[in-house]
Amino acid sequence: MKTNWLIFLLMVCMAAIQTSCNNSGDTTVKKESTGIDTVITGTVKAELTDAPLMPKPLTYTTPQRVTVELEVIEKVMQIAEGVDYTFWTFGGKVPGKFIRVRQGDLVDFTLINMPDSKLPHNIDLHAVTGPGGGAAVTNVSPGQSATFQFRALNPGLYVYHCATGPVGLHIANGMYGLIYVEPQKNPLPAVDKEYYLMQGDYYTKGKFGEKGLQEFDMDKAIREEPDYVLFNGSVNANAGPNALPAKVGETVRLFVGNGGPNMVSSFHVIGEIFDKVHVEGGDLINTNVQTTIVPAGGSAIVEMTMDYPGMFHIVDHSIFRTFNKGCLAQIKVEGEKNRSIFGEIKK
Repeated sequence: MKTNWLIFLLMVCMAAIQTSCNNSGDTTVKKESTGIDTVITGTVKAELTDAPLMPKPLTYTTPQRVTVELEVIEKVMQIAEGVDYTFWTFGGKVPGKFIRVRQGDLVDFTLINMPDSKLPHNIDLHAVTGPGGGAAVTNVSPGQSATFQFRALNPGLYVYHCATGPVGLHIANGMYGLIYVEPQKNPLPAVDKEYYLMQGDYYTKGKFGEKGLQEFDMDKAIREEPDYVLFNGSVNANAGPNALPAKVGETVRLFVGNGGPNMVSSFHVIGEIFDKVHVEGGDLINTNVQTTIVPAGGSAIVEMTMDYPGMFHIVDHSIFRTFNKGCLAQIKVEGEKNRSIFGEIKK
């Protein structure tokens, strides 16, 4: 009889331990979201924008269920004046749509491959914790779509790109973009202007500027010898009449990415100093920076106060890329000149 009671008590204890373990597991899941509240309080549709425009800063303060739909579109566009190229895109432009979510959000992400595409594609978002950053569950043939869900665990600015093999080919044809996960605590302060710039390198059968429809050159890509190194997908996409507007006294924040697939960027604005650089799009902030490295598949957030009017050149300070491969964007600053800052001395 005593033996039966001992067995019964042992079974009760084991059940209690199992329940305790299960409850502990639930707590662990909540802690995996970096200690933030995982309760979803509403549903929103993400605002997606084409470069150089940015989605508006998010106004909600508690985690939301965010829906994102992104279309894969293969299309011919100009890479330079008189030069066409068949781009593979996320959303019809290069770079792909900018995505802005918040730490703790639960994201329902749908990738749609348009029916007139010739190839299958997928997406790897560096902000995603999961197999392939989403690539493992988003392989979609033309005319198909796939949906998956992820929790935005880590704040920061992240690259996304196609990861269908050969991966370099898909990236080199323009399949990259940025996703920003706003931090739950200490979000970026408001600034006067925010812009989206992303660098990429391109490999064509013809030389830089050679007219007509250009094909991709795999041999050049393997040798890492690009004909074009560009901001926002084409020569002068944001230079000359397309320069980014600002005014004297305004603070400009650039969300900068580098799709690669090969080149590392020495990102620099001629005639200005970065007041702040969020190194590699993360928490580390450097101040008073002249040039910052943006690795292939990486990012940075830079801020500067525009102190003087004029045209300010945004370049990759691997400088032959600027004048011989098209890597130039510009900020056009309007306002009054301050001679105590800059001025020519006439003799």
